[in-house]
Amino acid sequence: MAGSGRRPEHRGPPELFYDETEARKYTQNSRVVEIQSQMSERAVELLGLPEDRPCLLLDVGCGSGLSGDYISEEGHYWIGMDISRAMLDVAVEREVEGDLLLADVGHGIPFRPGTFDGCISISAVQWLCNADKKSHSPPKRLYRFFSTLYTALARGSRAVLQLYPEHSEQLELITAQAMRAGFTGGMVVDYPNSAKAKKFFLCLFVGTSGTLPKGLGTECANEEQHQAKFTNERTRFRNVKGKSVKKSRDWILEKKERRRRQGKEVRADTKYTGRKRRPHF
Repeated sequence: MAGSGRRPEHRGPPELFYDETEARKYTQNSRVVEIQSQMSERAVELLGLPEDRPCLLLDVGCGSGLSGDYISEEGHYWIGMDISRAMLDVAVEREVEGDLLLADVGHGIPFRPGTFDGCISISAVQWLCNADKKSHSPPKRLYRFFSTLYTALARGSRAVLQLYPEHSEQLELITAQAMRAGFTGGMVVDYPNSAKAKKFFLCLFVGTSGTLPKGLGTECANEEQHQAKFTNERTRFRNVKGKSVKKSRDWILEKKERRRRQGKEVRADTKYTGRKRRPHF
């Protein structure tokens, strides 16, 4: 599950795509290294780590260790997981400071409860949405990943997962499975109005509902429009019988906000939004 510094344009299992040749080309590409470093810096910043002590972090989809390099530079320790042996071989050759584990995170995070002070992932989690084998179920693999990650993280810590969603449905699937596993938090979108600089960071809280960080490049007035928040309390659009209150004003406003975050044109909100029309005779 090697991360990359660019939007993936290929299909198929990452362990096959990132063979020895691709792994070396990827690690020697100066542009990829630069982008990877920038996204790693942003992910670590969003973790909100304490400044007075080093922390132990998990790097999901660590690849050849480019994101781990930044973690080490910041004085923290890390363990990296990746499904591509070729990428990990390059990491070993580069003599990265972190420990490395060859594993498919879709099978779960194999560490004791509370092991890590935080987790980052750069351009990797969307791989779990691919069904590369007949036995693969993306919702089940995502839930297995998030539920075991939740256990492996210390209470009060965060996981920050940068990803490239292919479409809004994929983004909703990922966040829904994270919420189901017990996380709270939401999506932080940096530079939402830029086609090239726009980046998605799923910022997850363990055991506490913290304040969602602000996305870079967002105006204060439009802040809420570009940050999708969620909690594990599914009560906002439900009536006393537990059924969703569809077509209500709140339900319609939330749907319109979601479509705006997807970059779609939506009519402006007015006092008439969600109001039932009188029957015509």
